[in-house]
Amino acid sequence: MASEPKMIIIDTDPGIDDAMAIFLALRSPEVEVIGLTTIYGNVYTTLATRNALHLLEVAGRTDIPVAEGSHVTLTKGTKLRIADFVHGADGLGNQNFPPPKGKQIEESAVDFLIRQAKNNPGKVTVVALGPLTNIALAIQQDPDFSKNIGQIVLLGGAFAVNGNVNPASEANIFGDPDAADVVFTSGADIVAIGINVTHQVVLTASDREKLANSKGKFAQYLTKILGVYFSYHLEAYDNTGVYLHDPTTILAAVDPSLLTYIEGSVRVQTSGITRGLTILYNKQKRFGEVTEWSDKPSVKVAVTVDAPAVVKLVMDRLMDS
Repeated sequence: MASEPKMIIIDTDPGIDDAMAIFLALRSPEVEVIGLTTIYGNVYTTLATRNALHLLEVAGRTDIPVAEGSHVTLTKGTKLRIADFVHGADGLGNQNFPPPKGKQIEESAVDFLIRQAKNNPGKVTVVALGPLTNIALAIQQDPDFSKNIGQIVLLGGAFAVNGNVNPASEANIFGDPDAADVVFTSGADIVAIGINVTHQVVLTASDREKLANSKGKFAQYLTKILGVYFSYHLEAYDNTGVYLHDPTTILAAVDPSLLTYIEGSVRVQTSGITRGLTILYNKQKRFGEVTEWSDKPSVKVAVTVDAPAVVKLVMDRLMDS
């Protein structure tokens, strides 16, 4: 293990599995959470900020700054797709928690990302759990951001499987396809964790019982909010468990060896019925003509995951909290 914990910023739209991911990151000695930046997705950005502040309060970590992100897409779109039917109207299982006492910092998410990357070149990992608008804006506003940022580990895409918003696209990419294409082609060190792997990582009803029966503070909190999420999975997938999208993505930053990856260029379809589709070009064929695919930087895309190991880590760390 590296002696220095890896500095991470979690870009998040909390979200039930975001709550689980944030708690998991705080319980992982391999990483140090230096900030949360917020984005729309599971809820609107304003509520994402409120939920992020609330979760840090629950965790007793109000020392960690929260910077509010974009309220609109990269192309200034305001008709956002909000997945409150998955996470509850408040994003946290309809528990109506009291408002947090803390406030977000004055600095915007984009400025915070740019500054942290500039001050710690090569050392900061962004773990992006929502649409990629904030990251794309940082790339567009600071020509050095792609070089300064250590790594971007993102939850997004459905590589060679159906999407979860529609058959073509996964929710985070669909949330801002233009931003996703900017990020994938930016030349930054990128690891994409798609639903092709996260759908293999399932928290079962009996895991939920174990959390409920444990003394862990985070486990107890999550037990309260998981109901809505379980109901959604039963209705949408006929699945009695829930997918651990965000916790898997956090653990990819904590321990990359839990997954395997292939490399290639990724482009995102930004219009039409396949808007949000992610396509990986594995560079095995050299094409003669110059196209939108030529000379694009390579990224890593997860293709397998050690699901039992991921679930065990999630359970162990949340029960021991």
